[in-house]
Amino acid sequence: MRVGICEDDQQLQSVLARALAAESFRVRVTGTGRDAVRVFSEDPPDLLVLDIGLPDADGRDVCQALRAHGVDAPVLFLTARGQLADKLSAFHAGGDDFLSKPFALAELVVRAHALVKRRRVALLPAAAPGELRLDPSRHGVSVGERTEALTPTEFRVLAVLIARPGVVVRRRELVAAGWPDGAIVNENTLDAYVGRLRRKLRALDASEQIETARGVGYVLRRVPATAAATGRPTPARTLQP
Repeated sequence: MRVGICEDDQQLQSVLARALAAESFRVRVTGTGRDAVRVFSEDPPDLLVLDIGLPDADGRDVCQALRAHGVDAPVLFLTARGQLADKLSAFHAGGDDFLSKPFALAELVVRAHALVKRRRVALLPAAAPGELRLDPSRHGVSVGERTEALTPTEFRVLAVLIARPGVVVRRRELVAAGWPDGAIVNENTLDAYVGRLRRKLRALDASEQIETARGVGYVLRRVPATAAATGRPTPARTLQP
């Protein structure tokens, strides 16, 4: 089984790599969020161990970017912060487990094996990644050579939609992802952020656009080239909650 590690502390990185290699994992390591997205998107592992406090990006944003790029490996987050809000935000970002530093290597190994075992039982086909690419270190979204800058909140909301193309994502899920620290968010605030994301996707001439599922949430769908080019809003769909 293959495990990808993203940890900027080289000493801890080495310790983690040795401990997992001793358990017959094939280990690949990175030290920055940008490298993690590049390396693990191209060659997805069976398990990811991500530090939240990376030098160039928030590990939660890295996780969301990987999910948006079609990587469905379970994610074990490492962090020096262990408050409940930190744990909840890690799960909202797409994580599967969480360890607070300092931790026992034996516990990490047991959790790693458990995550891989659960994945074998519940493995589902991953959605094919679309043309939108996310950069967690710069909070940008790209189509080909074009890039639009995103705010951290825009990045997190868009990442959830990209990770589940064609699936209606409920408003409360988008709020939890976009505001991971538990802020109280007015519905109009989410709508305003989605409106800005729509304009940025149109500026990229993206073939994937955000549609409204009236009364439920939003969905990212591939639209005809003419519709993407004209920038006309997609009619809202009425769905049952």
